Amino acid sequence: MRSPLAKSDAEDRALRTYVKLMRAAGSFTSRAHQHLEEAGLTFSQFAVLDALYHLGPLHLKQLAEKMLRTSGNLTMVVDNLEKCGLVQRKQEANDRRFFSVVLTRKGRGIFEKVFPKHIQILISEMSPLTEAEQEELGRLCRKLGKEKARA
Repeated sequence: MRSPLAKSDAEDRALRTYVKLMRAAGSFTSRAHQHLEEAGLTFSQFAVLDALYHLGPLHLKQLAEKMLRTSGNLTMVVDNLEKCGLVQRKQEANDRRFFSVVLTRKGRGIFEKVFPKHIQILISEMSPLTEAEQEELGRLCRKLGKEKARA
């Protein structure tokens, strides 16, 4: 059924596709992140632990770039992780204005406990798609992301 506000087939198609994309992403994300909440982590906290685990210590700006967030948004996330003893801020020796965010032993342990389950959930959530469809979805998402970056 065509939206009464769509003035053309292109508008209607874009709107319908957008709604399907957002619904699928929201549903998928909700199911895939539920176990993080059970582990006492938000997705942003998990993403910080993931980046630090795989990339090592990072400045807040680097961390924000990896997560596609602003440094301001991550300050509270890092503050909360630090309060829980999962990360630590370390001041740079050569420039005391900057600090790196470092994964603690406790943070590494939590991540190593949660990550395997996260991977299994993602595999399960992707299982309705064939391998070829998963590759195609990835390609289309990259293409859509690149198109948006050009605008």
